[in-house]
Amino acid sequence: MKNNRALLISLALMILVAALYRIIPGRPWGFAPQIAMALFGGAVIKDRKWAFALPIFSMFLSDCLYEILFRNGLTTIQGFYEGQFTNYVLFAGMTLIGFLIKKINLVQVGIASIAAPLVYFALSNFMVWIEGAGYVRPKTFSGLMQTYVDGLPFLSGSIMSSVVFSIILFGGYYLLQRNPSSLKVVKA
Repeated sequence: MKNNRALLISLALMILVAALYRIIPGRPWGFAPQIAMALFGGAVIKDRKWAFALPIFSMFLSDCLYEILFRNGLTTIQGFYEGQFTNYVLFAGMTLIGFLIKKINLVQVGIASIAAPLVYFALSNFMVWIEGAGYVRPKTFSGLMQTYVDGLPFLSGSIMSSVVFSIILFGGYYLLQRNPSSLKVVKA
């Protein structure tokens, strides 16, 4: 029971910190922890509903915060927008990539942390093009390619953040697995 409570508290803190991080003004485009959280959830969390919930709750909380800031004139980024459901589905899909990590090691986590943002980039920009969002490019092959070009500023930040936050999440998990006594709470 104590382990379940500790896990829930850890997950709640991770969601809160990631949501707050995502709304920091001036962070590089696409540099956010949610893809790494989805990979981590898929690879580590045995209860699949919690694995999917981890990045989705974090996204939803940060979107709520963005909406509050937007409505008060403190940011130009809306928290809730048309096509947002697609974004949530795509982040849930990143959790599926985490399920493919069969053994938590440098190679599998490294491949997943690069593959996931590439898959997200390809699918999200395709959906922007199909839905007529973004810059509303024509429904031609050239329009699709221009939509991918439009999304390029986000790609490098997405890859870098996925790698950095995967190192933090999976590395922390690895260290805690090697030294479980570090999980003990000191009683006064």
